[in-house]
Amino acid sequence: MSTPTTLFDKIWDAHVVKAMEGGPDAVFIDRHFIHEVTSPQAFDGLRKRGIGVFNTKRTTATADHNVPTKDQHLPIKEALSRHQVETLRKNCAEFGVELYDLGHPFQGIVHIIGPELGLTLPGMTIVCGDSHTSTHGAFGNVAFGIGTSEVEQVLATQCILQYKPKRMRINVNGQLANGVTSKDIILYIISKISASGATGYFVEYAGDTIRGLSMEARMTICNMSIEMGARGGLIAPDETTFEYIRGRRFAPQGEAFDEAVAHWQTLKTDEGAEFDVELNYQAEDIGPMITYGTNPGMGIKINDHVPNLNEIPESELASYTKSLAYMGLEPGAELLDKPVDYVFIGSCTNARIEDLRTVAEFVKGKKKAEGVEVWVVPGSVQVSNQAKAEGLDQVFLEAGFELREPGCSACLGMNEDKVPAGKYCISTSNRNFEGRQGPGARTFLASPITAAAAAVTGKVMDVRELV
Repeated sequence: MSTPTTLFDKIWDAHVVKAMEGGPDAVFIDRHFIHEVTSPQAFDGLRKRGIGVFNTKRTTATADHNVPTKDQHLPIKEALSRHQVETLRKNCAEFGVELYDLGHPFQGIVHIIGPELGLTLPGMTIVCGDSHTSTHGAFGNVAFGIGTSEVEQVLATQCILQYKPKRMRINVNGQLANGVTSKDIILYIISKISASGATGYFVEYAGDTIRGLSMEARMTICNMSIEMGARGGLIAPDETTFEYIRGRRFAPQGEAFDEAVAHWQTLKTDEGAEFDVELNYQAEDIGPMITYGTNPGMGIKINDHVPNLNEIPESELASYTKSLAYMGLEPGAELLDKPVDYVFIGSCTNARIEDLRTVAEFVKGKKKAEGVEVWVVPGSVQVSNQAKAEGLDQVFLEAGFELREPGCSACLGMNEDKVPAGKYCISTSNRNFEGRQGPGARTFLASPITAAAAAVTGKVMDVRELV
């Protein structure tokens, strides 16, 4: 009788090309996503070694971090961004890698295009030079971010040397309240275990609350696994997964799809399999969440208060005080009714069609508050086209929201979309680090519907009072 095994172990072990006692495993990679930020040095490395990309068919490139979200048909204005994108074009052409460049119907944020094109399938190993590669774990994958030298390693060999992480399972059970979303679930978990609470682990999310989520909501959960230090996060595939994949452009079709589903149905943790750590949460305890500090672990329920100094361990007081000073907040402050200047709805965490539908449904017939700038940035060309086909663009236009073109946008200050210094932004993205949305910008992380509520009221609101 075989030993009960976790889903993570099943996928990892099936991809080990060579195990080295006391050392890392050589792991085969099924899909390698690249973009303009972390690939230039890797291609330079190949060039110096006089070698090519080992498997161009398993390598997918897109431009996302540095692209503008207005006038994408024109040359990129910012010199560094223009250089990064042009370098990606040159490298992909020289090494024979297909690129979803600006103007291509498949262009978009790297973690959004993989699932929507059917390139992300259950049971795979997936890497990218980007920490939010964990997103792809929502399909039951071992997916994780890698460094630039590792990008070169995968380009050269289609394998990567990795130490096997420990295993953590986080169970969420129960019924979410109206207005509480998957973004609130993951912000709640991170606030409980801290921004480093899962360091060294690969997390499996389980429980009936997780099983009841849509694929796009599951992607939001796995996307932010890295924000609690985890190497990655995954969710066992099920009928929700299979129906999402069915008919996607690069997914198996016809009989091949049925055969693939038969295999995917085996991808689950066996009864009795052991985890190094197991945590349990109740959905009823989770409310709309918002961050107040400068890491995603500094989060509270939206109707709670910023911790007082006597609630913070002495060892963390210095960084806590520094964080509040950056955010312009006092210990014990409430965030409800706090005026905001910007609202950003986008990023690889929350720029999918489901997110845009949620926002549009809430704001239909309403107007944005005076003095608030609202950016809605689709995660891909396909999301943008779908939003227009459904008339969401008109809803945003009538509300005074600005619907931009696809890209990473104001998730990070690497392109033209920056929040000015000192301004407060409610953001659906994944990080609230100092300067993340621009030098001096102050970021509150929240769900799309909480961001939408701030857009129409001009302040932080408990969305449960509005839906």
